[in-house]
Amino acid sequence: MGRKQKPGEKPKEPGEYIERGPRGGKVNDPRKATIDKKDGHMPPTQESGRQWERTGPPKK
Repeated sequence: MGRKQKPGEKPKEPGEYIERGPRGGKVNDPRKATIDKKDGHMPPTQESGRQWERTGPPKK
């Protein structure tokens, strides 16, 4: 499992992220995001309490 971050936090490192449940579990139809160095904050999730989990480096 990757590093988890809350919506609105400053990204710790660029990469591919997927939305996870409050305790890190899978969610139905999760949002996915590509975060790079210039992004100022993590995007919102579909429901409160969810987090973003890094799945790997940014795709090129």
